Amino acid sequence: MLKSLVVTSALVLSGVAQACIPEPIEPLQQVGQTRLSVWFWDVYDAALYTDSGNYETYEQRALKLNYLRKISADDLVDTTADEWQKLEIELTEEHQQWLVQLRTMWPDVSNGDCLMLVEDDAGASVFYNNQGELGRIPSAQFTEDFLAIWLSPKSRFREERDELVGDAS
Repeated sequence: MLKSLVVTSALVLSGVAQACIPEPIEPLQQVGQTRLSVWFWDVYDAALYTDSGNYETYEQRALKLNYLRKISADDLVDTTADEWQKLEIELTEEHQQWLVQLRTMWPDVSNGDCLMLVEDDAGASVFYNNQGELGRIPSAQFTEDFLAIWLSPKSRFREERDELVGDAS
């Protein structure tokens, strides 16, 4: 009975992990990974992928966040705006429109859920979760600004940023 439960749990968990990896990411290679913890709360595990497997030379990127706690979609969007401000990215009218799009696109997340951004050939952002494609924002500027939250040298979580881009010492 216990063996059956362990096997079933492993299959379910592997299905959840695989469900978050969309078809477009299959040719991409992982660059780095990290866990974001704030105070004593684990928030998510993050992984960065590129077509080259290197952050310095890439044509396509993807960022996968596996959530370890419950967070509302509104909190995710509000945090996006807050992080842009901390990076001194000017919140233009276009940024406000992107935030509205994210608010309607993203679901609430809980432990075991994922959100993933895959950059397409034109630099646009395509978002996925465990159920599949959530939507897209067809702007290379959005993609740059959104990924800057994790990848900018000015990121608030510098140690985690370095682990993602493969610069961890």
